[in-house]
Amino acid sequence: MHQDSSSAPVFLGGLTRPNLNWLLALVPAGMVMDAMEVNAIYVFLVSALSIIPLGKLIGEATEVLSDYLGPTLGGLLNATLGNAPEIIIGYFALKQGLVDMVKASITGSILGNLLFGLGLAILASGRRHRNQFLRYDNDALQVHIGLLRLAMFGMIIPAVFDFSTDSEKEISVEISSVLLGIYVMSIVATFFPDQPSSDSDDDLEIMRMDEVTEEPEASWSRQKALVILASATIALAFMSEMMTDSITPFASKLGFTPVFMGVFLMALLGNAAEMMNAVGFVLKRDQLDLALAVMLGASSQMALMVAPTLVFLGMYLGKSMNLLFSNYELLAIIMTVTTVSDIIAKGRMKPKVGIIFIALYMMLGIGFYNSPL
Repeated sequence: MHQDSSSAPVFLGGLTRPNLNWLLALVPAGMVMDAMEVNAIYVFLVSALSIIPLGKLIGEATEVLSDYLGPTLGGLLNATLGNAPEIIIGYFALKQGLVDMVKASITGSILGNLLFGLGLAILASGRRHRNQFLRYDNDALQVHIGLLRLAMFGMIIPAVFDFSTDSEKEISVEISSVLLGIYVMSIVATFFPDQPSSDSDDDLEIMRMDEVTEEPEASWSRQKALVILASATIALAFMSEMMTDSITPFASKLGFTPVFMGVFLMALLGNAAEMMNAVGFVLKRDQLDLALAVMLGASSQMALMVAPTLVFLGMYLGKSMNLLFSNYELLAIIMTVTTVSDIIAKGRMKPKVGIIFIALYMMLGIGFYNSPL
């Protein structure tokens, strides 16, 4: 958006920068509960909630280290560690054999970022600019939209090949290699440009806009950032393993299917920090452009980097992880990417579009909840 960001921000119940550090107390609490073999429902809830602040700490520590390393190495560090929570959670879920749930979490991350995350950011922007068109730099977002469309094809082709041929061969590994190659090339194009970027391009980083978070309240030294990054990553690994150990009894007791658990619970846990960052950019800085880039970039990264990485981790663990998604998952992704791309391509929107996106997310949720898979 191009409004004057110097005007006083509108706060929504003090949610511009929620402090979630108090949730870190759930890390030792969860470990004690797991050791005492407490009811799986409580272990799951505690471990799941603790993942949110741990993921946020990893992002903040990575950002601080990036400042020390400079723009090129710092950007590469962000690109490497930015999706650590999703990959760590997916790894331990694969160890438990929860392949369908992991694939559903990939679907859920894309749908959640494009519909729920974008919807919240657009509604937040509407609070500042009531009854006005919300304008943004559409040209700067076209790279993200193009990557999303390409990633969508990468998720469709393995299913089409499996459905339309009699071959027993499965091409997920080959498609994953191509998707990862595209991701690497986009990183190279971003951090090693052929020509210096102009001032008008300063707000666009092809793959890592979702890592441009607010400055930490206190400046961290490099050593402190390294200690926090290592500690938070280790704690995240422990809590992710606890969560995946308890997720099956939790789902069975509440009557949730693996697909529903993956699409909504696992996906939202892994992307909660990015969604809060996107809403914060709008509420505190009035930067809808940046919020849109955060959510679009996070979605394309799920398909271009996280999904292929989990396919190769599945091979390492001896699990049948692939890119063969259910018909409903594929249809949901196609409809979402197409709808969001068409709306954003106009360069302006009314705040009520946020309500439409959230309503679409809820309708898809009803379908996933009633899915027999």
